[in-house]
Amino acid sequence: MAEADPIMRQSVNKLEAVPSPEPAAPARTRRGLRLILMLSVPVLLALAGLAYWLLTRGTIGTDNAYVRQDVVAISSDITGRIVEVAVHENQQVKAGDLLFRVDPEPYRVALAQADAQIATAQVDVGELSAKYRGTGVDIAKARTDIEFARKEYERQRELAASGFTTKSRFDTARHELDVAEASLRTAEAEAAEARSALASGGQVPGVNPRLAAARAQRAKASLDLRRTEIRAPVSGKISNVDRLQIGQMLATGLPAVSIVANNRSWVEANFKETQLGLIRPGQKAVVTLDAYSGMKLRGHVASIGGGTGSEFSVLPAQNANGNWVKVTQRVPVRIAIDQSSPRPLIAGLSSEVTVYVSD
Repeated sequence: MAEADPIMRQSVNKLEAVPSPEPAAPARTRRGLRLILMLSVPVLLALAGLAYWLLTRGTIGTDNAYVRQDVVAISSDITGRIVEVAVHENQQVKAGDLLFRVDPEPYRVALAQADAQIATAQVDVGELSAKYRGTGVDIAKARTDIEFARKEYERQRELAASGFTTKSRFDTARHELDVAEASLRTAEAEAAEARSALASGGQVPGVNPRLAAARAQRAKASLDLRRTEIRAPVSGKISNVDRLQIGQMLATGLPAVSIVANNRSWVEANFKETQLGLIRPGQKAVVTLDAYSGMKLRGHVASIGGGTGSEFSVLPAQNANGNWVKVTQRVPVRIAIDQSSPRPLIAGLSSEVTVYVSD
C-alpha cells in the first residue's frame, strides 16, 4: 500500500496537469462578426446607390463642357505702317483705349489735298454763280429789246398797210424783232447751262456736284486720318499683340490683335443627342470648373444648338459610303452664368455641367 500511494499521487497530478478545453463562445463571436460584415457591405453599397439616385434624380450632366467668351478680332480699316504699339500681351483695356497707331502722314497729305479741292471747287462755283447772275441781266435786256422791236414792227406794219412807209423800213423793223428774239433765246440757253453747272441733276437742289464731291473726299480723308489710331471697341484682355511690330506694314481688314471681352462668358456643354429630349431653355444648371478645385457657379440653359458639332466642322462627315459607323452625336447647349465668378473665367477652361431637368 505504501508503494501504491506514490503511484496514485503521480496519476492524480497528471490528470490535474491536463488542460481543460477552451469555451466555444469566442469562436461563435468571430463568426457572427464576419457574417455581419458580409451582410453590411452590400447593404451599405445599396444605401449609397439609393442616396446617389435620390441626389441625382431629375438631373443630367456632362463633362464635355468648356468656358466660352466673345473674342473680338481687331483689324485696321486703312493700309499703313505701324509707328506705335500702345499695349502689351494680356493687358486689360477699356473701350476707347489706344491699341496701336498707323503712320498718319500720308493721310494728313490726303486731307490737305481734299481741302485744296474744296477751295478750287468753291472758286469754280463762284465763277458759275457770277455767270448765272450775268445771264439774268442779259435775259432782262433781251426782253426789253424784244418789247421795243415788236412795237416798232407793229407800227411799221400799220404804216406799210396804209402806204406811209417804205418796204425797207418795214423789213428793218422785222429784222430787229428777230434779232431781239434770238438774243433772248441765247441768253436763256446760257442761263440754263450755268444753272445746270451749278445744280446737281436735281438730286440735291442748289448743291454743286463738284463741290459736293470735294467735300465728300475731304470727309473720307478726315475719317481715314482718324482711323490711323486703332482703339479698343470693347473692354477686355488683349491677346496676340506680340505679332505687331513697329515698322510692320498693316493690310486692310486682316486681324491684327484680339480682345477677349469682359463679362461675356458662358459655357458650351456638349450633351449627347439621347439627352436632348429632357433639356429645355430656362432650366437651372450648375457649372463646376476643373481649374478652381471644383468651384461651382449657378446658371441656366440659355439655348440649344441648331446642329451637332460635326455639322459645323470644316469637313462634315459623309455617311453615304460603306464604312458608316453609327456614333452618338453631341449637340452644343449654351449655359448662361447667373452669378459673378470669384475667380477669373478663361476661355477654354474645362468644366462639368449638371442640368436640373425636373424643374
